[in-house]
This record gives sequence, C-alpha cells and structure tokens, in this order.
Amino acid sequence: MKLVEELSGTGEVVVGDRQFAGIEYRINRFQAFTPSGLPVPGLHRVEGSLGLDEIPGEPIGVGADLTLKLGDGRTLRLTLADEHGAVLQEGHGPSRCMCC
Repeated sequence: MKLVEELSGTGEVVVGDRQFAGIEYRINRFQAFTPSGLPVPGLHRVEGSLGLDEIPGEPIGVGADLTLKLGDGRTLRLTLADEHGAVLQEGHGPSRCMCC
C-alpha cells in the first residue's frame, strides 16, 4: 500500500446520536496499486488519531463506529481502535464481496 493522502485539521465527530465539534484529527490514507500502477478499487487503509480528550461526558468505547467530518467537507467512517483516539478503517477490495 502506498500513502496517497495526509490530512490534519479540526473537524466534527459523530457517534450514534452524539456530535462533537472542534475535534483535532490527523489521518493517513493508503491505497493499494496493481503492479502496473493502477489503483485497486476498494483496497485501502485509513489510519490516524483524533483528539478525543476534548469530548465531554461519557467516553467513546473502543470499537465504536464513528464518522469524522473533515474540515474540507468530506466524511470518513472510522472505528475507534484504542482509548487514546487511534482510528482505523480498512477496505477489503472487490475480490472479497459484491459491494464494491
């Protein structure tokens, strides 16, 4: 996999019916490529960290699915990987299912 995008800034985190604005994020997006240099659709990895210390109230549990709204308007669906704010999302590629 090749690093294709590095993102950082302030965005919004949505977990279920809870929304939190002003959350710092750092995200790296990796993409798989064929030997000829073409991207493999759906085979990717997104990893990074969120500033979850800024979230008041009940902490978000490890393994929670969340949506990160980036500063540029895009959204990423992620999973909380640890209690320190590490996040992860992996695409499985078209050979494993019929969804992509």
